[in-house]
Amino acid sequence: QVQVVESGGGLVQPGGSLRLSCAASGSFFSINAMGWYRQAPGNQRDVVATITSSGSTNYADSVKGRFTISRDNVKNMMYLQMNSLKPEDTAVYYCNVEAATRSRWIINNYWGQGTQVTVSS
Repeated sequence: QVQVVESGGGLVQPGGSLRLSCAASGSFFSINAMGWYRQAPGNQRDVVATITSSGSTNYADSVKGRFTISRDNVKNMMYLQMNSLKPEDTAVYYCNVEAATRSRWIINNYWGQGTQVTVSS
Protein backbone atom coordinates (compact mmCIF):
# COMPACT_ATOMS: atom_id res chain seq x y z
CA GLN A 1 0.00 0.00 0.00
CA VAL A 2 0.90 3.63 -0.27
CA GLN A 3 0.94 6.22 2.44
CA VAL A 4 0.53 9.80 1.34
CA VAL A 5 1.26 12.78 3.54
CA GLU A 6 0.85 16.43 2.66
CA SER A 7 2.52 19.31 4.39
CA GLY A 8 3.17 23.00 3.94
CA GLY A 9 -0.27 24.47 4.31
CA GLY A 10 -1.00 27.48 6.41
CA LEU A 11 -2.32 30.99 6.52
CA VAL A 12 -1.05 33.42 3.95
CA GLN A 13 -1.95 36.92 2.81
CA PRO A 14 -3.46 37.47 -0.62
CA GLY A 15 -0.64 37.71 -3.11
CA GLY A 16 1.59 35.58 -0.96
CA SER A 17 3.13 32.21 -1.60
CA LEU A 18 3.17 28.75 -0.14
CA ARG A 19 4.83 25.54 -1.14
CA LEU A 20 3.05 22.30 -0.46
CA SER A 21 4.83 19.00 -0.26
CA CYS A 22 3.55 15.49 -0.70
CA ALA A 23 5.47 12.43 0.38
CA ALA A 24 4.56 8.99 -0.85
CA SER A 25 5.86 5.92 0.89
CA GLY A 26 5.09 2.26 1.23
CA SER A 27 5.21 -0.74 -1.03
CA PHE A 28 4.58 -0.16 -4.69
CA PHE A 29 6.04 -1.01 -8.04
CA SER A 30 5.85 2.50 -9.34
CA ILE A 31 4.15 5.83 -9.03
CA ASN A 32 2.55 7.07 -12.17
CA ALA A 33 0.70 10.35 -12.20
CA MET A 34 0.48 12.53 -9.14
CA GLY A 35 -1.78 15.45 -8.55
CA TRP A 36 -2.97 18.13 -6.24
CA TYR A 37 -6.65 18.55 -5.56
CA ARG A 38 -8.50 20.95 -3.35
CA GLN A 39 -11.82 21.12 -1.64
CA ALA A 40 -13.35 24.31 -0.35
CA PRO A 41 -16.30 24.33 2.04
CA GLY A 42 -19.45 23.35 0.19
CA ASN A 43 -17.54 22.31 -2.89
CA GLN A 44 -16.46 19.05 -4.38
CA ARG A 45 -12.86 18.05 -4.57
CA ASP A 46 -11.43 19.58 -7.72
CA VAL A 47 -8.20 19.03 -9.54
CA VAL A 48 -5.61 21.75 -9.17
CA ALA A 49 -2.68 20.32 -11.07
CA THR A 50 -1.40 16.97 -12.20
CA ILE A 51 1.97 15.71 -13.27
CA THR A 52 2.89 12.51 -15.04
CA SER A 53 5.88 10.36 -14.27
CA SER A 54 7.70 11.99 -17.16
CA GLY A 55 6.94 15.48 -15.95
CA SER A 56 4.07 16.51 -18.17
CA THR A 57 1.82 18.90 -16.29
CA ASN A 58 -1.74 20.10 -16.43
CA TYR A 59 -3.33 22.87 -14.45
CA ALA A 60 -6.78 24.00 -13.65
CA ASP A 61 -7.57 27.22 -15.44
CA SER A 62 -7.96 29.01 -12.15
CA VAL A 63 -4.34 28.41 -11.15
CA LYS A 64 -2.51 28.62 -14.45
CA GLY A 65 0.39 30.99 -14.29
CA ARG A 66 0.33 31.06 -10.51
CA PHE A 67 0.92 27.49 -9.39
CA THR A 68 3.70 25.15 -10.38
CA ILE A 69 3.60 21.43 -9.79
CA SER A 70 6.78 19.40 -9.67
CA ARG A 71 7.98 16.04 -8.50
CA ASP A 72 11.08 14.21 -7.43
CA ASN A 73 10.86 10.65 -8.66
CA VAL A 74 13.85 9.56 -6.62
CA LYS A 75 12.38 10.74 -3.34
CA ASN A 76 8.77 10.02 -4.29
CA MET A 77 7.91 13.59 -3.52
CA MET A 78 5.61 16.07 -5.17
CA TYR A 79 5.39 19.78 -4.67
CA LEU A 80 3.03 22.58 -5.42
CA GLN A 81 4.49 26.05 -5.50
CA MET A 82 1.64 28.47 -5.08
CA ASN A 83 2.25 32.10 -5.90
CA SER A 84 -0.03 35.10 -6.12
CA LEU A 85 -2.49 33.39 -3.86
CA LYS A 86 -6.07 34.55 -3.83
CA PRO A 87 -8.79 34.13 -1.23
CA GLU A 88 -10.56 31.75 -3.57
CA ASP A 89 -7.57 29.44 -3.29
CA THR A 90 -8.59 28.75 0.28
CA ALA A 91 -9.25 25.05 0.60
CA VAL A 92 -7.97 21.81 1.93
CA TYR A 93 -5.35 20.62 -0.50
CA TYR A 94 -4.99 16.93 -1.09
CA CYS A 95 -2.25 14.94 -2.68
CA ASN A 96 -3.26 12.13 -4.98
CA VAL A 97 -0.88 9.40 -6.01
CA GLU A 98 -1.51 6.90 -8.77
CA ALA A 99 0.56 3.90 -7.86
CA ALA A 100 0.95 0.35 -9.03
CA THR A 101 0.97 -1.91 -5.99
CA ARG A 102 -0.61 -5.25 -6.84
CA SER A 103 0.94 -5.33 -10.29
CA ARG A 104 2.96 -3.07 -12.50
CA TRP A 105 -0.04 -2.42 -14.71
CA ILE A 106 -2.94 -1.88 -12.35
CA ILE A 107 -3.03 1.61 -10.95
CA ASN A 108 -4.84 2.65 -7.81
CA ASN A 109 -5.34 6.08 -6.35
CA TYR A 110 -4.10 7.00 -2.92
CA TRP A 111 -4.99 10.13 -1.03
CA GLY A 112 -3.40 12.06 1.74
CA GLN A 113 -5.36 13.56 4.60
CA GLY A 114 -5.01 17.06 3.26
CA THR A 115 -3.41 20.27 4.37
CA GLN A 116 -5.31 23.47 4.97
CA VAL A 117 -4.46 26.52 2.91
CA THR A 118 -6.10 29.73 3.97
CA VAL A 119 -5.62 32.92 2.00
CA SER A 120 -6.86 35.87 3.96
CA SER A 121 -5.78 39.27 5.12
